[in-house]
Amino acid sequence: MFATLSDRLTSTFKNLRTKGRLSEADVDATVREIRRALLDADVAVPVVRQFTGAVRERALSAEVSQALNPAQQVVKIVNDELVAILGGETRTLRFAKNPPTVILLAGLQGAGKTTLAGKLALQLKGEGHTPLLVAADLQRPNAVTQLQVVGERAGVPVFAPHPGNQGADDVLPAGADPVAVARAGLETARARQHDVLIVDTAGRLGVDAELMAQAADIRDAVQPDEILFVIDAMIGQDAVTTAQAFADGVGFTGVVLSKLDGDARGGAALSVASVTGRPIMYASTGEKLTDFEVFHPDRMASRILDMGDVLTLIEQAEKAFDEQQAQEMAGKLASGEGFTLADFLQQMQQLRKMGSLKKMFGMLPGMAQMRDALDNFDEREVDRIEAIIHSMTPAERDNPKIINGSRRARIARGSGTTPTDVNQLLERFDGAQKMMRQMAKSGGMPGAMPGMGNLPGMGKKARGKAAPQRKVRGKSGNPAKRAAQEKAALEGRPATSAPAGSAFGLGRQAPEPDPASLELPAGLEKFLGR
Repeated sequence: MFATLSDRLTSTFKNLRTKGRLSEADVDATVREIRRALLDADVAVPVVRQFTGAVRERALSAEVSQALNPAQQVVKIVNDELVAILGGETRTLRFAKNPPTVILLAGLQGAGKTTLAGKLALQLKGEGHTPLLVAADLQRPNAVTQLQVVGERAGVPVFAPHPGNQGADDVLPAGADPVAVARAGLETARARQHDVLIVDTAGRLGVDAELMAQAADIRDAVQPDEILFVIDAMIGQDAVTTAQAFADGVGFTGVVLSKLDGDARGGAALSVASVTGRPIMYASTGEKLTDFEVFHPDRMASRILDMGDVLTLIEQAEKAFDEQQAQEMAGKLASGEGFTLADFLQQMQQLRKMGSLKKMFGMLPGMAQMRDALDNFDEREVDRIEAIIHSMTPAERDNPKIINGSRRARIARGSGTTPTDVNQLLERFDGAQKMMRQMAKSGGMPGAMPGMGNLPGMGKKARGKAAPQRKVRGKSGNPAKRAAQEKAALEGRPATSAPAGSAFGLGRQAPEPDPASLELPAGLEKFLGR
């Protein structure tokens, strides 16, 4: 959603990194580029003016002029202001003291209210709540049936006393009363002791008086604790007008952005919270019921500035990975031994539970530089790898070295691939095993990768073991002298074979020997006296 805006802002900040000090002209040029990037992203003009004004004022203040790195300080200012216009702090649901907590969904037709009702119910169910869905949208064709299907997929009951509109026209059937359905749903939730009630309401293609009147009547009938305004993040500038109309006609306590995985410019997300003063609470990021997450303004600002969103990635991993299996796998990875293709398959299957690999890679810092590679990444490659491993016998998974030519051909036939694909997988896996063994030997970090020297702080000395040998310069070709040089290097002495001080090795004289200890011819000792 924010790819274009992220690329524009990242490119703007690159021009600042070469400057030791920022002049007023540099700040004005940067603010001008930020303004253009926001306008191109369909951000509302008042929001753009407020944002760039705050950035320029802070960028010209002492916090930048006195900073050691002005460019990084400007990036921090932009990040702070992005967090501010996105709502400032994370806002979650406020539950009623006396259940059930009533949540009313409002918005235009096509914004994704019905699907979002199932996503929200599934998340609340996972948190230990017992939600009940109410089908109060009796006007859109087959809206009640859709909610029943979504509720069944989420494993959440649906209260639907009226079948709703079964025709092709977008009209309210005779005798249908959405307000009475909502009121009856609240009574049912109390009787069945559901602690959360989610009411799905009708929408229109545009804002009109009839829509607002019906939504207001349902609001008055059930007295909701939360009114969530669901808005399509792809509608651009109309997002502000629509949000303001619902805020005036019905009122809402929070915003839910749907279709945030689209390829539109995404200015709605940067405008709604600032214009209406209501926080963005949730974001729908895909078609699956699990593609739903709490909206964190600081994390979204970090994504826009290509600084990644590692916290969200960790949270998704904690949900998808089994703790005991993760500990066992961490032990294998740390030791560099025992990691087999069966373990590799298990890891891939758990990764698939986290969702799209493109989304996960996109949460890593600096991935904007690899956007083209991510866009061209084929998710089906993972399916091919799984098929290849599934076509192997348990012995082949545990010991891939036994896979010869005939086994490769059999595996390729069984997986619907080619022997070349099998070879490539085995080569990559063998390289991964070597890398893990090397990481284990170098202290758990790739400080001594093949073809690379140790990174700073790595190696034996960093782990408290013996220091590396001292390098000996100018080693002699004579084996005896070479051994003497290496011994001297270990002892910290100069690597010379004679005492220093003379080219003939006669620097410091050794103590004179006692003549009595020498075996000399008779009469010669008189010539040794002083």
